[in-house]
Amino acid sequence: MFDIQNYPSFITAIILFQVIPGPGTLAILSATASNGVRGGMGAVFGTLLGDYVYMLPAALGVAAILAANPMLFSLLQWAGIIYLCRLGWKLLRTAAGNEAAGHASGQCSRHFFRQAFFVSLTNPKVIVFFMAFFPLFMTADARPVTLLAMMIHVTFISLLYQTIVVLAGDVVARRLSRIKHVRLLATRLAGSALIGFGVKLAIDNR
Repeated sequence: MFDIQNYPSFITAIILFQVIPGPGTLAILSATASNGVRGGMGAVFGTLLGDYVYMLPAALGVAAILAANPMLFSLLQWAGIIYLCRLGWKLLRTAAGNEAAGHASGQCSRHFFRQAFFVSLTNPKVIVFFMAFFPLFMTADARPVTLLAMMIHVTFISLLYQTIVVLAGDVVARRLSRIKHVRLLATRLAGSALIGFGVKLAIDNR
């Protein structure tokens, strides 16, 4: 289908990669807990745009350019690490300074869109991942439209899965918000997890 070989395996692989939690998922859940479905969907579209920013260069072969310029690649990685840790620390400070922030924070979806977009850009290795992933399901004589179809599949399935995460996360957040200190704990856990991702990336990049 769409000149994609092993189509069922291709779809399964995308779903499995979505289920594995990462910084983007944390950003979406954090936005949902802070500002409900509207904030969560803002984060979803920010994450999708960030993924597309990496998918397009991968499709155009920019990964080879980055591989040939390790200094540039390293700078991009460390910029992402710093941003992740900074965002995590900000969440920890917010949790410590304002336990009752919640939905009353008044932050608009554009704020969460920008935040999730930059979070999704924290790992430029995604370019290399897509560069290696797409050819697994392409034939040697595949047309450019095949690559376009694969990118659309990744985006659509990501949108579907992340929307489900937002809706489910909003239901859970509303129920847990009735329990004292749960929002504070959730915010601190999200902040700690983001810093943890940053530390892990720093260790991997040594």
